[in-house]
Amino acid sequence: MARLCPLFSGSTGNSYYIGSRSAGLLIDAGRSARQLDNMLKLCGIDPLALQGILVTHEHTDHSSGRRVFAKKYQLPVFASAGTLKVLESALPEVELCPLEGELELAGMTVTPFHTSHDCAEPLGYRIRTEDGRVLGFATDLGYLSDTVKEHLLGADFVVIESNHDPEMLRTGGYPYPLQQRILSDRGHLSNGVCAEFLPELAKSGTKRFLLAHLSRENNTPSLALETSLSALTRAGLVREVDFLLDTAKPENSQGHSVIF
Repeated sequence: MARLCPLFSGSTGNSYYIGSRSAGLLIDAGRSARQLDNMLKLCGIDPLALQGILVTHEHTDHSSGRRVFAKKYQLPVFASAGTLKVLESALPEVELCPLEGELELAGMTVTPFHTSHDCAEPLGYRIRTEDGRVLGFATDLGYLSDTVKEHLLGADFVVIESNHDPEMLRTGGYPYPLQQRILSDRGHLSNGVCAEFLPELAKSGTKRFLLAHLSRENNTPSLALETSLSALTRAGLVREVDFLLDTAKPENSQGHSVIF
């Protein structure tokens, strides 16, 4: 059965394992190779099971560990052509593979799609596992474009950004230009915008949600959960009956995996 292991999530680093115990992929490598190694083993995953790294974009909290980790395990790195152009000088001796369509790897089918963020050419991923389950993955979103929605709808499990509470952002310590960057169409998705989309996803067949990339300064797990739960409840959906909802922790210190 397919499993998702959220290794790290948030501004201090992002990385997820998707696959089975014997074969899988890493989505982003935003922590050191040692930290990635340790967290995979804590989740019961042998790093040798990995067959590639999918990079969403070049920001360091998503890609800082990719060079050492990819070189250590001789893993190809997959990303958009725009992202690889930015990263190529920092990835000597690593196989770089531009994603231009569907990818078959580790017994899964990976479909990349374009997202909106302040970087070269960011991607989200729709992944069909060997047993036919579908994961939709989209973080670092300025807004929910039609393309993003199209690729998330109908997925069994969706990992989606719920980055900030606008009021906490407005009254917090971030300087005004940074606030405007986060709130822009190339910034990050707020709790409210994320929550408004969840009932549509649930009605399309999504049964499990993981709220990801929560800001430590401008959000709390309880606030993100409350905002999404309220939107789903207003739509007549019942938690633990119609859907499962959780937040990704900055570090998966318990080695938690989700079977879906």
